[in-house]
Amino acid sequence: MTIYKKAVSIGGKNSTDKAKHEREKNMPQDTALFFKGIGGDALDEPVPNYIQTSSEKIYKGSNNTWLVFGRDRPRSRLSGYGGLGDTQAGSIDIVVGRLGADAKSFTQGGKRVWVDPDVKKDAARIYISQKTDIDENFGLADGGVGNAKTKSGIAIKADGIRIIAREGIKLVTRTDKINSQGGDIAAAVGIDLIATNDDKDLQPLVKGENLREALERLATHVDKLNGIVDSLLMYQNTFNEALTHHTHYGPAKIIGAGPAFVWETTPSLPVVSKGIKTMVDHLSQTKRSLMVHKANLGVFQFSYLNPAGGKYINSRYNNTT
Repeated sequence: MTIYKKAVSIGGKNSTDKAKHEREKNMPQDTALFFKGIGGDALDEPVPNYIQTSSEKIYKGSNNTWLVFGRDRPRSRLSGYGGLGDTQAGSIDIVVGRLGADAKSFTQGGKRVWVDPDVKKDAARIYISQKTDIDENFGLADGGVGNAKTKSGIAIKADGIRIIAREGIKLVTRTDKINSQGGDIAAAVGIDLIATNDDKDLQPLVKGENLREALERLATHVDKLNGIVDSLLMYQNTFNEALTHHTHYGPAKIIGAGPAFVWETTPSLPVVSKGIKTMVDHLSQTKRSLMVHKANLGVFQFSYLNPAGGKYINSRYNNTT
């Protein structure tokens, strides 16, 4: 269920602000519109007070909008690499709506509300840092890409994020051999698409062209197997027909004594010849075809279903839940 905050809220303003609001209600309509913000005019609303460090330069708007130039600081003044005193940890924090739905400038007791950056509550943020632990700061699952430590990072967070291009969008990794800290980039790191910040069922994305080719080849192998079985059936059917209609001509040898007798007849020459031909066909055709087919299936499995295969159907780097 979606919960909506009411359109106008002055909760958390001090007593002077509330008195001003009462006066606005008794103003002429044209004058009151100025204070109510309609048409983009000025609007007086509660804004928390930011705990600023001596190294930070702040540009602040009237409607809880902030641009902070400073050093890596995801939370309190002691957090991040700025809090540790590291150099080369410059940051730019663009924030709208500090404290989000709980935004207020004063408590009920009339005390000012002072806040640090809050990646959980703040309504929307673009955070840029020269040196940071970007995944840990925003509580992100490791995924296949991993948990970036002591590296430059950019995080964008809001209720809804849309990236729009009139022509095309590219998500590209590993464009350089050295990272921002001067370290070698040895491993090829891909792209993870993780829903609900849960990477327990993270799997490789399928490469469409390779999958299509794999299915086509699999269909070909199945068709060839059908042909092999059909040939086997025809060979066997020829022999079965000979057995069904065979008869024996010639003297019979009586074996045994007493009330029961067994006649041993001469071999059926047509059955013998057909049987020999069927065995030869099985060995020379069916058996050989099955061996070739099995080898082809092995090549198929390695090429398309093994990560070392040249046409592996899964992406080696990009994953999704």
